[in-house]
Amino acid sequence: WRYVAMMNDMERLHNLKYFALDMDGTIYLGQKLLPGALDFLQYLKDSGRKHLFLTNNSSKHKHSYVEKLQKLGINATDKEVMTSGEATALYLQAKNMNRVYLLGTPDLEDEFRQHGLTLTCDKPACVVLGFDQTLTYAKLTEACHLLREGVPFIATHPDINCPTNERSGYLPDTGAMLKLIEASTGVTPQLIIGKPHQEIINVLMSTLHCTKEETAMVGDRLYTDIQLATNSGICGVLVLSGESTRSDVATSGAKPTFIFENVGELANALRTADAALGKTPVLV
Repeated sequence: WRYVAMMNDMERLHNLKYFALDMDGTIYLGQKLLPGALDFLQYLKDSGRKHLFLTNNSSKHKHSYVEKLQKLGINATDKEVMTSGEATALYLQAKNMNRVYLLGTPDLEDEFRQHGLTLTCDKPACVVLGFDQTLTYAKLTEACHLLREGVPFIATHPDINCPTNERSGYLPDTGAMLKLIEASTGVTPQLIIGKPHQEIINVLMSTLHCTKEETAMVGDRLYTDIQLATNSGICGVLVLSGESTRSDVATSGAKPTFIFENVGELANALRTADAALGKTPVLV
């Protein structure tokens, strides 16, 4: 049975063709690349696999992440990064919800406009809350008026706090702002796009034209990355290079499909699986 289980694992790994990748704690930690990151990304390329860096932070344009990755020696492009903000814009675009009242930074406003969305308080199709570091009382008040009038409510992601190098180490994030709005209006969002909600994977699969069976989420957090995989029905790969430990898995409701020390070890497992099956996956 151990041999059968091992071969099943190899088959599962071999069949993975598309990788959604968390960044901080998975590819890098702060300003340093994590062990095996470059080798992992190179093997994905060499074996014909595709990847997309995924972040919940909707306050920044994807260019910010591309620039950081490039400074760390990763030749990333705009097409290889997706923020929860862009995923929200793509979702709204697909649903023809083109008129939006947005609580977001100038970067997020620009992202929405680039996807053909009109930002307005005049008969919007929805109110969208992002990680708005430029939030004002006037913006908040208008959003609450619209929500009380029955305008649908969407949030880019649910994170309560955003890690930072400033003082206490955290900034109030979208989830904290959601609590404020709910306390005032009694309204909760009908839809949240970012991790661990599966909508961001739906957008990713639509963008990459892939299926659940060939898609994996790789990350270091059980309650976001692996919970996203669980919610979406895709392969969840936990790496122990960031926040989570093996002991955390025992008490978590989100169970990873695979656990590796880091993405370098994942690359070696993919090599082994591909070699054992005598072939590398071919993307159609």
